[in-house]
Formats: sequence, C-alpha cells, structure tokens
Amino acid sequence: MIVQFSGLMTATVFLPALGALAILFLLRGDSAVRRFAAVVALGDLLLAGYVFAVNLPGGETTRSLLTDRVDWIVTDKFAASYFLQADGLSAPLILLTGMLGLCAVLVSWSVNVRVKEYFVWLLVLQTAVMGVFAANDLLLFFLFWELELVPMYMLISTWGTGRREYSAMKFLIFTILGSAAMLVAIVAVFINFEPAHLWLASPPGSLQAAGSLAVPMAAVFWLFFIAFAIKLPVWPVHTWLPDAHTDAPTAASVMLAGVMLKMGGYGLLRINAGLFPEHTAEFAWFLMLLGVISVLYGAVVTLRQTDLKRLIAYSSVSHMGLVLCGIASVGITSGELSPAGLNGAAMQLFTHGTITGLLFVCVGLVYERTHTRYIPDLGGLANRMPRVTIAFLIAGFASLGLPGLSGFVSEILVFFGAFAAFPWMTALAVLGIILAAGYILWMVQRTLFGPRREQFDRLPDATWLETVPLAILVIAIVVVGVFPGFLVNMFEMELESTANAIESLRQAASVHLVVP
Repeated sequence: MIVQFSGLMTATVFLPALGALAILFLLRGDSAVRRFAAVVALGDLLLAGYVFAVNLPGGETTRSLLTDRVDWIVTDKFAASYFLQADGLSAPLILLTGMLGLCAVLVSWSVNVRVKEYFVWLLVLQTAVMGVFAANDLLLFFLFWELELVPMYMLISTWGTGRREYSAMKFLIFTILGSAAMLVAIVAVFINFEPAHLWLASPPGSLQAAGSLAVPMAAVFWLFFIAFAIKLPVWPVHTWLPDAHTDAPTAASVMLAGVMLKMGGYGLLRINAGLFPEHTAEFAWFLMLLGVISVLYGAVVTLRQTDLKRLIAYSSVSHMGLVLCGIASVGITSGELSPAGLNGAAMQLFTHGTITGLLFVCVGLVYERTHTRYIPDLGGLANRMPRVTIAFLIAGFASLGLPGLSGFVSEILVFFGAFAAFPWMTALAVLGIILAAGYILWMVQRTLFGPRREQFDRLPDATWLETVPLAILVIAIVVVGVFPGFLVNMFEMELESTANAIESLRQAASVHLVVP
C-alpha cells in the first residue's frame, strides 16, 4: 500500500464538511450557526490561499505538501486511490472556490428559515466542489462530481423562489444524465487501457490501449465531453441553467455560476484535452463551432431578458462558449501551436467565476431591498446604494471585457489562440463581445441610473458585512486585470505539456486535423 499524506489537501477539501457536521450536531441558535459557518469558510479560504501560493513560482520546495494519497481499492485489473493533489491548473480554481464559499456564507446572513440546515448544505457543497478540483484519481473525481448534486438540489428546492421545485428537478435531471455518460466513459477507460490506476494529471497522451479496444476511443472522448458540456453549459444542453439561477437563493447562484459551471471547463481541460489530445485536435473544428454558437446564441438571448438573474445566466452561456473556443485553438493546421488559447480557456474559468459571483451578489442585495428583479421596475438606485453600484459597475465592465479588468485578459488570450486555428469563426465569436457591451450597459443604465423612483428613496446601502464579499471579488477582478502575469504563468506551466503533446502529434502526422 502506498501512503503519501501531508494532510494539507485533505484539510482544504474537508474542512467545510467538518464544519457542517459541527453545526448539525453541536451548535444551537441561528446567530451561532452563522458566525461559525463564516469562521469555517474563512479558514478554508486561508488554506486555499496557501495551496495557491505554493504553486506560484518559487514554491517548488513545499510542493510535496500538496499530495495526499492512500491506496483505496486494489485488484489485478483495477485500482483506485484516495488521491488529492493541486497543481497550476487546479490551485487557482481551489482558491476561487474558497473565495466564493466565504462570499456565499456572508451574503446568506439574512436567511432566517431553517438556518442550520441551510448552512450545512452550503458547506457540504463547498467540500464537493473543492474535491472535484483536488481529486487526481478518476473514480474519486466522479464521487465528488456526484456529491455536489445533493446540496445544490436542496438549496434550490428549499430556499429558492418561484418555481423552485421545478428548477431544482430540472437541474438534477440534466446533470444526472451527464454523470451517467461520465460513468460509462470511466468504465470504458478501465476496460480499454493498461494502467490499473488512472491519474487525471497523467502526461498528455500517456494512455496505452490494452490490446483491441472494447469501446472506441472517440466514443470515450465524446462521453466525457457530454458530461462536461452539460455542466459548462454548452448550447443546446444549457436550458437548465437559466431556471436554476432564477429560482436559486443568492448564495446558491454565486456558487453555481462561480465554480460549479467551472467544473465542466476544468473537466474539458483536464480530461478531454489532457488525456485525449489526439481527439481534441481531431474534433477541434466541432468544438469551435459549438463554442461560437454558444457565444452568439447566449448573447442574443441575453439581450431579450428583463429579469436580472436570467440576464446574467444567459450571459454565462455566452461567456462559457469562449472556453470551448480556447480549447479548440489546438486545431491549428500550420505553424507552431501556442498554448495561448488553452491558457485563455483556463483564465476564463477563474475570471468569469469572480465576475459572475460579484454580479449575483449585487443582484441579491438589490432584490433583498427592492423585492424585484424585473428591470423595467428598477432605476435610480445609484444614489441610494453607492457601494453596490460601484461593485455592480466594476463587474459589468469586467464582463464586457474592459481593459484593466480581469475579463479582458482571458478573452484576449482566447481570441489570440483561436484566431490562429479558425480565423473566420473567431471573428464571429468577437461579435459576442460587442453584444455583451450592449446588454451590460443596458442593464446598468436601466437598473442603477435613469429617473429616480420614490419607492426606492429610503433603500439602505450594503452593510459593512455585505461589503466584505463585494470587496473580496472587486479586488480579485482588479488585481488579475492589472497584474495577470502570475496567474497566466501558473496556468501555462500545466497546459504547455498538453499543447506540446498535440504539437508533436501534428508534426508527426499521427493525427489528421479536420477543418470544415
């Protein structure tokens, strides 16, 4: 039995779950539950920050702390391990989960219905998402992937609004269908390949077929893709997202848009591009086509929305399409392949998480005070809620790609990488950014400015406690926008090997790239 255990990754992943158990069995009183949940979330953020810092350049001497491994199920044909690990691709997303986890707790301070249960499910959700990004064993990855379904379903169906039961069930059905496809793919992987263990961080293209394939490699690739495309989500399997966002409580929307959608993009980068680089390159044109459709469809539909939450939800469909465009940059047919597109896709996961997280926090604060998300009924809030207005403006400008904010960095990297492979389709995708400027500026003008409405004259601004999540996310957006190098370099350190593997395949003519 192999044991390599420092405990740091285990503590980072499971601290929220331990906090949930303590709340469930030890704490009494709503106020004590809220304060304890905030302390647990803050502690997890500090651990996630340390994991991130160790992966910065110069942290090589302490990187061994980021591995917890104990063999779990071992047979002649199959082996699975409790294997948690962080690297340059997963560490930023672990940090993002820690930040949004704390923000979700703080924006839930006004929840007064079944408070204990609410914070238990919120902390369990944080553990599940942390586990997805930290798991390095394929079976363990799947277990964490499934775990997040339960707390999110409970949060939407119990504390949501509107058609909450319908939205929660729709979310569950879509994501379970994706999980079924993933499970079949995992079984096929262990049937097809020699390694008893399969690490997600294996060198790209390192899987060797075990004789004749019981399941075609392309089928395995597409089964994984279906699971991740539903979660991302990609057109046309995106329809669960607007309903889930519209009816979810604010904290659930923050976690859903901020990190749960990123699980799909992470899976595409880690498994589809990382373990199956040949098929990623071969089908890059189709990934690019889906990405462009998602970008344009999401942007056009967003222009028609009058509910703040649905507007942000459809804009997420558009912005997550850029992740596919970045991954499709591996379809270059001449010249040297640059990892810029892959880096942009990974950056988009992080930057979009902070931007949409901030947007949903702002919308939640507006809704708590005005009791409406219907844009035509809003207006003139800037004078009454200056803190929320400033945060709302920064998030909106970052979403439309204003230089100096984080959204610009990820989008420009995606376009640089994708243009070299598919110039015309990339030009179409750029139209999505133009449309984004339209719907963001329209939303901001109608919601925050415009004529003063007397019914909003006495609205309070964000309290000091509500200002904390606003400040955390604003700082993250501005810092990454002004100093993106440290994050770009971290992603490039991990994704360069994937780009090099695909470049080697192309140069050796072992894969024929298909371009329509």
